[in-house]
Amino acid sequence: MISTPKIDWLGLAPALIPLAAASIALLGSVIVPARARRLVAALFAGLGFVGTMVAAGYVFWKTPDSREIVAEAARRDRLASLAQIILGGVGLLAVGVSWSERPRQEHVGEYYALLAAAVGGMAFMVQANNLMTLFLGLEWFSLCLYVLCAIDVELEVSLESGLKYLIVGSFGSAVLLFGSALVFGATQELQFAEIGEVAGGALQDDRMLVVGLAMIITGLGFKASAAPFHMWTPDVYQGSPTPVTAFMSAATKVVALVVTLRVLNEAFPAQEDLWAAALAALAVASLAIGNLAALVQRDVKRLLAYSSVSHAGFMLIPIAAANELGAKALLYYFVPYCAASLGAFAVVAARERELAQPVTLDNLAGMGWERPFLGVAMWAFVLSFAGLPLTGGFLGKFYAFSAAVERDWTWLVIVGVVATAISLYYYLAIIRSMYMRSDAELQLAPVGGAPPRELVLSVSVAACLVVTVGSFFAVQPLAELAERAAASLPF
Repeated sequence: MISTPKIDWLGLAPALIPLAAASIALLGSVIVPARARRLVAALFAGLGFVGTMVAAGYVFWKTPDSREIVAEAARRDRLASLAQIILGGVGLLAVGVSWSERPRQEHVGEYYALLAAAVGGMAFMVQANNLMTLFLGLEWFSLCLYVLCAIDVELEVSLESGLKYLIVGSFGSAVLLFGSALVFGATQELQFAEIGEVAGGALQDDRMLVVGLAMIITGLGFKASAAPFHMWTPDVYQGSPTPVTAFMSAATKVVALVVTLRVLNEAFPAQEDLWAAALAALAVASLAIGNLAALVQRDVKRLLAYSSVSHAGFMLIPIAAANELGAKALLYYFVPYCAASLGAFAVVAARERELAQPVTLDNLAGMGWERPFLGVAMWAFVLSFAGLPLTGGFLGKFYAFSAAVERDWTWLVIVGVVATAISLYYYLAIIRSMYMRSDAELQLAPVGGAPPRELVLSVSVAACLVVTVGSFFAVQPLAELAERAAASLPF
């Protein structure tokens, strides 16, 4: 008889539900009338994301301890479940931001199907338990994103961004795979826990193991947009359809950094001093390059891309701290950051559709008065990016800095504070553009006519605004959820 592994279908449900939704959305785009394709595809993609959140929430509630769900390839624990809840929320909001976008009719079903399939791959990757599953999950969602970036085939910049992301992303994946091969060659193990046991003995300083570790960090750094592996981020964010950019800016950060947190703490605890110093250096590089490059940007999507690089640096600080408070800080940080990032790009998408051209600091002029709700929302989002009070971004940075202080890395906190001060210049420039332009500067802004009414997008922006501000006042329950999820890791 052939022995088959026992499969925990409930544990796999958060990844399988969006995959099923993607299949239905793709099938629906073939069999339903053309006028109903967008509604059917968006509806089933949205339901898939809701299903992911519900299934992951149930698994979080019912799984106090880590357990395997497919042999030793994947696991079910609260760290993965919390990440899956966040990914489901990001996907649902991305559907709202995308609703008013007008892709070619023959591609509208594929768009939502790829969005759902990408979330399925991300949900699968965060529960990876070995190096092979990690790579499969990475390729699963990466292939979806490559196509999404280039889905607007009528625009040269969209095709260019998809090609750039394909080339650079494939290189990052190859580096990760080669590093995984070196680690396997050194330890003869694939599972994270078994690698940790072997690497903690005679192989602690093995050169092949250390090089493999460095290449794994490099591969994940590409996906997290951490400097100096960020070179694809500004061009891809600028050229991709804005809803795709909004989704990528939030979701890829979550999956890449959660996996980084898991792999380093489970597979390489004996090399903690080494990888912690490396991540601290990457954090400093990301903070410096992201903030300094953003100072000279005029295109708002490109500016927010460099802001994303900077936030990768802030998120690497708690991982480098290598303590339970750091894991808690990272998981809390995701909530306001994802909401603010999605919301900011949603506002850019609204302005882009109104003007039918890329959004710059010049043609953003007057938007705060023309569309008061979106102006106030954008104000809250950029203040959260800057880490100012009454937004969740303030507490996210506070927790991240607290984790660094607990490790006695006060110098890293100082770097983070200086980077925050620098970021105020370009974040406040966005607010100034919306509200405080002179009459002469307002003449530079194109006339877009009456702003279009976009109810679904406005609801999505409102949800992002509630989470961005609400995470400041609801910090205790969110911090408790993050703490329970962080307990899944060995510290």
